[in-house]
Amino acid sequence: MATMPARPGLFRRVLWRALLLLGLPALAAPLRAQEFPAPGRPITLIGGFAAGTPGDVYLRLIAPLLSARLGVPVVVEARVGATGNLAMEALARSAPDGHTVGLVSSGQLTINPAIFPRMPVDTVADLVPVMTLFDAPNVLAVSTVQRPQYTDCRALMAAIRARPGQLNYASSGSGASTHLAAAQFLAATGLDIQHVPYRGGPAAMIGLYQGDAEFFFYQSGPVLEDWRAGRVRLLGITSASRASAIPDLPTIAEACDLPGFQSSVWWGIALPQRTPEPVIARLRAEIGAVTGTPEIRDRILGMGFTPMPGGAEEMRAAIARDLPRWAAVVKASGARLE
Repeated sequence: MATMPARPGLFRRVLWRALLLLGLPALAAPLRAQEFPAPGRPITLIGGFAAGTPGDVYLRLIAPLLSARLGVPVVVEARVGATGNLAMEALARSAPDGHTVGLVSSGQLTINPAIFPRMPVDTVADLVPVMTLFDAPNVLAVSTVQRPQYTDCRALMAAIRARPGQLNYASSGSGASTHLAAAQFLAATGLDIQHVPYRGGPAAMIGLYQGDAEFFFYQSGPVLEDWRAGRVRLLGITSASRASAIPDLPTIAEACDLPGFQSSVWWGIALPQRTPEPVIARLRAEIGAVTGTPEIRDRILGMGFTPMPGGAEEMRAAIARDLPRWAAVVKASGARLE
């Protein structure tokens, strides 16, 4: 009996599936890249930042601009909790197709692994660095109403030395960058003062206003409005150089006579592992175009932050540099979360 010839279409489909099963997903990458973004399908910008905080504000600034460039809706989703770990976990577990994009801080990527005994994600293995965006220093803030005598950093340090172990300072949470900036400051000065962790920056600011804390190292962005309104006095900024938005504010190194002092976190974009390289490249280009606009750049500078444009290699190098650095700071501070 004569055999029927194989159908060419069926043969091609079988061959294609066989190649995929043999571990050649790269053959499918060009196809996926051409389909990105999928028409009409939203892109989610995910972050672990409460409303009104710099990360949340930043995402809501860039979302409409990115939507206009990509031609699809771009929505912001806040996954607040566990010092940013919830957002990183949601990002790592999302489909690696470019439709879920994470704004992450170096605090999440390099501080959290040192303070959480169990991490829901491996910040190196489970996420793909895409690009760095900006550096965000903290400022040393005191209440103008409750502590008018703190006219400069030396006055603050003298008051703490006069009452060792009796006074408090605020942070936005144990292990947060605001806590670790203070821990570095105390280690450098030898001051003895009690740590009071609050549930977030706004709560810590209330503690400062009520006189429950002597000082608070807070990110420059959210505190500048209070400073302009005269509610707080800024004694120094933790960056290596002065910020263009507040050029008269000295660095902590200058104000407190601590040469070389620096403590800040940087922010960047990450994607889930296994995201195709063409998709990563497209997002890097489009987000870079948006964040490089005068509108976004001026807003970043206005918050006292410093633009930090860089690609995947720069972000990967920054993570590798900061993991051991923050691990040492965390160990010295004794910060630990369960």
